[in-house]
Amino acid sequence: MKLVVPYHPPLDWGALLEFVGRRCTAGVEQVEAGTYRRTVRLGKRTGWVCVDHHVGAQAVRIELSASLAPVQDEVVARLRAMLDLDMSPEVVARALGRDPLLGPSLRRNPGLRIAGAFDGFESAVRVVLGQQVSVAAATTISGRLARALGGAIRTPFQGLDRLSAIPAAILAAGEDRIAGLGMPGARARTLVALARAHVDGVLELHPGAPLAITRERLLEIPGVGPWTAEVVAMRSLGAADAFPAGDLGVLRALGTRSIREAEARAELWRPWRAYAAMHLWDTLARGGGA
Repeated sequence: MKLVVPYHPPLDWGALLEFVGRRCTAGVEQVEAGTYRRTVRLGKRTGWVCVDHHVGAQAVRIELSASLAPVQDEVVARLRAMLDLDMSPEVVARALGRDPLLGPSLRRNPGLRIAGAFDGFESAVRVVLGQQVSVAAATTISGRLARALGGAIRTPFQGLDRLSAIPAAILAAGEDRIAGLGMPGARARTLVALARAHVDGVLELHPGAPLAITRERLLEIPGVGPWTAEVVAMRSLGAADAFPAGDLGVLRALGTRSIREAEARAELWRPWRAYAAMHLWDTLARGGGA
């Protein structure tokens, strides 16, 4: 089944795929030749989906397995959120474009989006795995977690053969088994507590969930600090005003080591601080940071 889904132009598909591609969980996700692929589990239904950029039509093309036809609308909604297709670049540009630090990045790349989440819990797990380690190291552990707890699936694509680990699987595995995949025991405890909060309905991880309440409940989980809470809010909730002030890349791009200074500077960017963070990261990646 194939669909064409429009977006508000412009869209920097390359930057979006680069961000997602560096964080792909082996077996669950792939980025190849301008296409994003992943396995899908929605309730009892499983399958796969592919997305690429239809430049001339200002749209993305989505192909999904026949097994997902009954949940097509939910798959599309999740992809729209993940790829931030409903954002209006001109609104963000008007709000942030005159800022002397962000303006050059916005003029250079007005189509930069927040890389969101297809599955909010899956994304939150990936953020926790990224605590105090490199992107590459976190990606490796994420692949081990999917291999151990996610379950197998057949797809037409070589290497795309695992489902993402659901909260119940993480709870059943327990801290010791999860730590044995190559992470500190404290991080394994955080993952189990995150899964418990999700299963119990204490924690909502989807677009539209209340930001303040979600942030508060994330911070109640042992091992979750402000950086983790804000990045989860950005990616799992698509929260436009989340801001990881303690992120090393953000601080470096701002030319400061003070989280308080970063937070004060970011007050000028409300309610679009998440987009400001994306542009700060992009500026740093292009060699324009302090």
